[in-house]
Amino acid sequence: MALDLMSAFTETPPQIDYVLPNMIAGTVGALIAPGGAGKSILALQLATQIAGGPDLLGLGKFPTGKVIYLPTEDPAEAIHHRLHALGKYLTTKQREDVAKGLLIEPLLGECPNIMCPDWFDRLRQMAEGRRLMILDTLRRFHIEDENASGPMTQVIGRMEAIAADTGCSVLFLHHTSKNSDANGTGDQQHAGRGSSVLVNNARWQSFLSRMTHADAKKLGIDDKQRGFFVSFGMSKENYGPPVPERWLQRHEGGVLKSTVLKKDGLRPLTKPAAVLRAVDDNW
Repeated sequence: MALDLMSAFTETPPQIDYVLPNMIAGTVGALIAPGGAGKSILALQLATQIAGGPDLLGLGKFPTGKVIYLPTEDPAEAIHHRLHALGKYLTTKQREDVAKGLLIEPLLGECPNIMCPDWFDRLRQMAEGRRLMILDTLRRFHIEDENASGPMTQVIGRMEAIAADTGCSVLFLHHTSKNSDANGTGDQQHAGRGSSVLVNNARWQSFLSRMTHADAKKLGIDDKQRGFFVSFGMSKENYGPPVPERWLQRHEGGVLKSTVLKKDGLRPLTKPAAVLRAVDDNW
Protein backbone atom coordinates (compact mmCIF):
# COMPACT_ATOMS: atom_id res chain seq x y z
CA MET A 1 0.00 0.00 0.00
CA ALA A 2 1.38 3.40 -0.99
CA LEU A 3 2.12 5.93 1.74
CA ASP A 4 -0.03 9.03 2.15
CA LEU A 5 2.73 11.61 1.82
CA MET A 6 0.65 14.62 2.85
CA SER A 7 -0.33 12.90 6.11
CA ALA A 8 3.27 11.89 6.70
CA PHE A 9 4.41 15.49 6.21
CA THR A 10 1.82 17.04 8.54
CA GLU A 11 0.73 14.47 11.14
CA THR A 12 2.82 13.53 14.16
CA PRO A 13 3.99 9.93 13.72
CA PRO A 14 3.22 7.34 16.40
CA GLN A 15 5.89 6.53 18.95
CA ILE A 16 8.32 3.90 17.68
CA ASP A 17 7.84 0.47 19.24
CA TYR A 18 11.29 -0.84 20.15
CA VAL A 19 11.76 -4.52 21.01
CA LEU A 20 15.46 -4.03 21.84
CA PRO A 21 17.58 -0.84 21.84
CA ASN A 22 16.92 0.72 18.40
CA MET A 23 15.38 -2.49 17.02
CA ILE A 24 11.85 -1.78 15.77
CA ALA A 25 9.12 -4.37 16.25
CA GLY A 26 8.56 -6.37 13.09
CA THR A 27 12.11 -6.14 11.76
CA VAL A 28 15.06 -8.53 11.41
CA GLY A 29 18.27 -8.24 13.41
CA ALA A 30 21.44 -10.20 14.12
CA LEU A 31 23.65 -11.04 17.09
CA ILE A 32 27.22 -11.73 15.90
CA ALA A 33 29.77 -13.50 18.10
CA PRO A 34 32.52 -16.11 17.92
CA GLY A 35 31.78 -19.64 19.06
CA GLY A 36 31.88 -20.04 22.82
CA ALA A 37 31.66 -16.33 23.56
CA GLY A 38 28.29 -16.67 25.25
CA LYS A 39 25.79 -15.65 22.58
CA SER A 40 23.31 -18.41 23.50
CA ILE A 41 23.11 -17.42 27.18
CA LEU A 42 22.89 -13.78 26.08
CA ALA A 43 20.02 -14.64 23.74
CA LEU A 44 18.29 -16.54 26.54
CA GLN A 45 18.67 -13.52 28.84
CA LEU A 46 17.23 -11.18 26.19
CA ALA A 47 14.29 -13.54 25.74
CA THR A 48 13.78 -13.74 29.49
CA GLN A 49 13.87 -9.96 29.94
CA ILE A 50 11.29 -9.31 27.23
CA ALA A 51 9.06 -12.06 28.64
CA GLY A 52 9.01 -10.30 32.03
CA GLY A 53 12.37 -11.02 33.64
CA PRO A 54 15.03 -8.70 35.08
CA ASP A 55 17.38 -6.41 33.15
CA LEU A 56 20.71 -8.03 34.01
CA LEU A 57 22.38 -6.56 30.92
CA GLY A 58 21.68 -2.91 31.72
CA LEU A 59 19.65 -2.30 28.55
CA GLY A 60 16.83 -0.39 30.21
CA LYS A 61 13.12 -1.12 30.28
CA PHE A 62 11.22 -2.31 27.22
CA PRO A 63 7.62 -3.43 26.69
CA THR A 64 7.15 -7.04 27.70
CA GLY A 65 5.53 -9.64 25.51
CA LYS A 66 5.63 -13.23 24.37
CA VAL A 67 8.92 -14.60 23.05
CA ILE A 68 9.92 -17.81 21.31
CA TYR A 69 13.51 -19.06 21.46
CA LEU A 70 14.53 -21.79 19.00
CA PRO A 71 17.94 -23.30 19.86
CA THR A 72 19.27 -25.80 17.33
CA GLU A 73 22.72 -26.56 18.76
CA ASP A 74 22.10 -27.34 22.42
CA PRO A 75 20.24 -30.27 24.00
CA ALA A 76 17.41 -29.64 26.44
CA GLU A 77 19.65 -30.64 29.37
CA ALA A 78 22.11 -27.81 28.66
CA ILE A 79 19.31 -25.28 28.37
CA HIS A 80 17.87 -26.55 31.66
CA HIS A 81 21.19 -25.79 33.38
CA ARG A 82 21.24 -22.27 31.94
CA LEU A 83 17.66 -21.62 33.03
CA HIS A 84 18.42 -22.89 36.52
CA ALA A 85 21.41 -20.55 36.82
CA LEU A 86 19.36 -17.65 35.48
CA GLY A 87 16.41 -18.43 37.72
CA LYS A 88 18.41 -17.44 40.79
CA TYR A 89 18.19 -13.80 39.63
CA LEU A 90 14.40 -13.82 39.16
CA THR A 91 11.77 -13.08 41.77
CA THR A 92 8.88 -15.49 42.19
CA LYS A 93 6.63 -13.16 40.17
CA GLN A 94 9.22 -12.86 37.40
CA ARG A 95 9.60 -16.63 37.20
CA GLU A 96 5.83 -16.96 36.78
CA ASP A 97 5.71 -14.23 34.12
CA VAL A 98 8.59 -15.70 32.15
CA ALA A 99 7.13 -19.20 32.35
CA LYS A 100 3.95 -17.83 30.75
CA GLY A 101 5.58 -15.53 28.22
CA LEU A 102 8.60 -17.49 26.98
CA LEU A 103 8.39 -20.59 24.82
CA ILE A 104 11.62 -22.54 24.29
CA GLU A 105 11.49 -25.28 21.66
CA PRO A 106 14.83 -27.05 21.11
CA LEU A 107 15.23 -28.13 17.48
CA LEU A 108 18.46 -30.10 17.80
CA GLY A 109 18.44 -32.82 15.15
CA GLU A 110 15.31 -31.55 13.35
CA CYS A 111 17.23 -29.76 10.57
CA PRO A 112 14.90 -26.75 10.16
CA ASN A 113 15.09 -25.04 6.76
CA ILE A 114 13.45 -21.64 6.39
CA MET A 115 13.62 -22.01 2.59
CA CYS A 116 11.40 -25.10 2.75
CA PRO A 117 7.68 -24.10 2.48
CA ASP A 118 6.62 -26.40 5.32
CA TRP A 119 9.28 -25.05 7.67
CA PHE A 120 8.61 -21.46 6.61
CA ASP A 121 4.92 -21.88 7.43
CA ARG A 122 5.76 -23.53 10.74
CA LEU A 123 8.11 -20.71 11.76
CA ARG A 124 5.56 -18.10 10.75
CA GLN A 125 2.93 -19.81 12.90
CA MET A 126 5.38 -19.88 15.82
CA ALA A 127 5.89 -16.12 15.48
CA GLU A 128 2.17 -15.29 15.61
CA GLY A 129 1.27 -13.19 18.65
CA ARG A 130 4.88 -12.79 19.80
CA ARG A 131 7.21 -9.80 20.09
CA LEU A 132 10.42 -11.66 19.38
CA MET A 133 11.60 -14.87 17.76
CA ILE A 134 15.23 -15.93 18.28
CA LEU A 135 16.90 -18.32 15.83
CA ASP A 136 20.01 -19.93 17.35
CA THR A 137 21.96 -20.13 15.07
CA LEU A 138 21.36 -18.97 11.49
CA ARG A 139 23.54 -21.69 9.94
CA ARG A 140 21.17 -24.33 11.32
CA PHE A 141 18.08 -22.77 9.69
CA HIS A 142 19.08 -23.15 6.04
CA ILE A 143 21.28 -25.24 3.76
CA GLU A 144 22.37 -22.48 1.36
CA ASP A 145 25.87 -21.20 0.61
CA GLU A 146 26.42 -18.40 3.14
CA ASN A 147 29.01 -16.77 0.89
CA ALA A 148 26.52 -16.37 -1.97
CA SER A 149 24.63 -13.09 -1.96
CA GLY A 150 21.60 -14.40 -3.88
CA PRO A 151 20.71 -17.26 -1.54
CA MET A 152 21.44 -15.14 1.53
CA THR A 153 19.13 -12.40 0.23
CA GLN A 154 16.40 -15.02 0.00
CA VAL A 155 17.09 -16.32 3.52
CA ILE A 156 16.89 -12.81 4.96
CA GLY A 157 13.79 -12.22 2.83
CA ARG A 158 12.06 -15.19 4.43
CA MET A 159 12.76 -13.79 7.89
CA GLU A 160 11.52 -10.37 6.77
CA ALA A 161 8.32 -11.95 5.49
CA ILE A 162 7.72 -13.61 8.86
CA ALA A 163 8.38 -10.33 10.68
CA ALA A 164 6.16 -8.31 8.33
CA ASP A 165 3.28 -10.81 8.40
CA THR A 166 3.22 -11.28 12.17
CA GLY A 167 4.74 -8.09 13.61
CA CYS A 168 7.22 -10.30 15.47
CA SER A 169 10.86 -9.23 15.33
CA VAL A 170 13.28 -11.95 14.25
CA LEU A 171 16.74 -12.07 15.83
CA PHE A 172 19.20 -14.55 14.34
CA LEU A 173 22.46 -15.58 15.99
CA HIS A 174 25.47 -15.82 13.72
CA HIS A 175 29.18 -16.54 14.00
CA THR A 176 31.98 -14.09 13.30
CA SER A 177 34.38 -14.84 10.48
CA LYS A 178 37.72 -16.48 11.29
CA ASN A 179 39.59 -13.29 10.40
CA SER A 180 37.43 -11.10 12.65
CA ASP A 181 37.83 -13.53 15.51
CA ALA A 182 41.60 -13.74 15.09
CA ASN A 183 42.05 -9.97 14.66
CA GLY A 184 39.76 -9.00 17.54
CA THR A 185 37.42 -7.04 15.24
CA GLY A 186 34.19 -8.76 16.17
CA ASP A 187 32.65 -5.40 17.03
CA GLN A 188 32.81 -4.23 13.41
CA GLN A 189 29.73 -4.18 11.21
CA HIS A 190 31.05 -6.71 8.68
CA ALA A 191 32.48 -9.13 11.25
CA GLY A 192 29.94 -11.82 10.47
CA ARG A 193 30.76 -14.91 8.47
CA GLY A 194 29.61 -15.15 4.86
CA SER A 195 28.02 -12.71 2.45
CA SER A 196 27.79 -9.01 3.34
CA VAL A 197 24.08 -9.29 2.51
CA LEU A 198 23.54 -10.69 6.01
CA VAL A 199 24.49 -7.39 7.60
CA ASN A 200 23.44 -5.08 4.78
CA ASN A 201 19.86 -6.41 4.69
CA ALA A 202 19.38 -6.75 8.45
CA ARG A 203 18.12 -3.55 10.07
CA TRP A 204 19.94 -4.08 13.38
CA GLN A 205 23.09 -5.86 14.45
CA SER A 206 24.68 -6.43 17.84
CA PHE A 207 27.94 -8.09 18.80
CA LEU A 208 29.51 -10.00 21.66
CA SER A 209 33.32 -9.91 21.79
CA ARG A 210 35.83 -11.47 24.14
CA MET A 211 38.10 -9.16 26.15
CA THR A 212 41.46 -8.86 24.38
CA HIS A 213 44.88 -8.89 26.03
CA ALA A 214 45.16 -5.17 25.25
CA ASP A 215 41.80 -4.42 26.88
CA ALA A 216 42.75 -6.39 29.99
CA LYS A 217 46.05 -4.53 30.30
CA LYS A 218 44.37 -1.16 29.82
CA LEU A 219 41.69 -1.91 32.41
CA GLY A 220 44.00 -3.53 34.93
CA ILE A 221 42.37 -6.95 34.66
CA ASP A 222 44.53 -9.96 35.46
CA ASP A 223 44.95 -12.00 32.29
CA LYS A 224 43.69 -15.09 34.11
CA GLN A 225 40.38 -13.30 34.68
CA ARG A 226 40.09 -11.93 31.14
CA GLY A 227 37.82 -14.78 30.04
CA PHE A 228 35.14 -13.67 32.46
CA PHE A 229 34.46 -10.45 30.54
CA VAL A 230 32.85 -9.80 27.16
CA SER A 231 31.92 -6.60 25.38
CA PHE A 232 28.34 -6.18 24.16
CA GLY A 233 27.17 -3.46 21.80
CA MET A 234 25.42 -2.55 18.56
CA SER A 235 27.38 -2.33 15.32
CA LYS A 236 24.40 -1.38 13.15
CA GLU A 237 21.43 0.72 14.26
CA ASN A 238 19.13 1.96 11.51
CA TYR A 239 16.45 3.36 13.77
CA GLY A 240 18.06 5.30 16.58
CA PRO A 241 21.14 7.00 17.98
CA PRO A 242 24.26 4.97 18.84
CA VAL A 243 24.08 2.97 22.07
CA PRO A 244 27.37 2.79 24.03
CA GLU A 245 28.85 -0.68 24.27
CA ARG A 246 29.17 -2.20 27.73
CA TRP A 247 31.19 -4.80 29.57
CA LEU A 248 29.42 -7.91 30.78
CA GLN A 249 30.84 -10.21 33.44
CA ARG A 250 30.24 -13.94 33.56
CA HIS A 251 28.82 -15.31 36.77
CA GLU A 252 27.97 -18.80 38.00
CA GLY A 253 26.31 -20.84 35.29
CA GLY A 254 27.55 -18.44 32.61
CA VAL A 255 24.98 -15.75 33.43
CA LEU A 256 26.05 -12.35 32.08
CA LYS A 257 25.62 -9.17 34.10
CA SER A 258 26.47 -5.59 33.24
CA THR A 259 29.56 -4.29 35.03
CA VAL A 260 31.60 -1.10 35.10
CA LEU A 261 35.32 -1.45 34.48
CA LYS A 262 37.66 1.43 35.24
CA LYS A 263 41.28 1.97 34.38
CA ASP A 264 42.33 1.02 37.90
CA GLY A 265 40.84 -2.42 37.36
CA LEU A 266 38.16 -4.46 39.07
CA ARG A 267 38.24 -6.06 42.47
CA PRO A 268 39.71 -9.58 42.01
CA LEU A 269 37.23 -12.42 41.68
CA THR A 270 36.92 -14.24 44.97
CA LYS A 271 34.87 -17.30 44.03
CA PRO A 272 36.51 -20.70 44.63
CA ALA A 273 38.15 -22.36 41.66
CA ALA A 274 35.45 -25.08 41.62
CA VAL A 275 32.74 -22.46 41.13
CA LEU A 276 34.70 -20.76 38.36
CA ARG A 277 35.03 -24.09 36.58
CA ALA A 278 31.27 -24.52 36.89
CA VAL A 279 30.84 -21.20 35.11
CA ASP A 280 33.04 -22.41 32.27
CA ASP A 281 31.16 -25.68 31.96
CA ASN A 282 27.83 -23.92 31.39
CA TRP A 283 28.76 -21.24 28.84
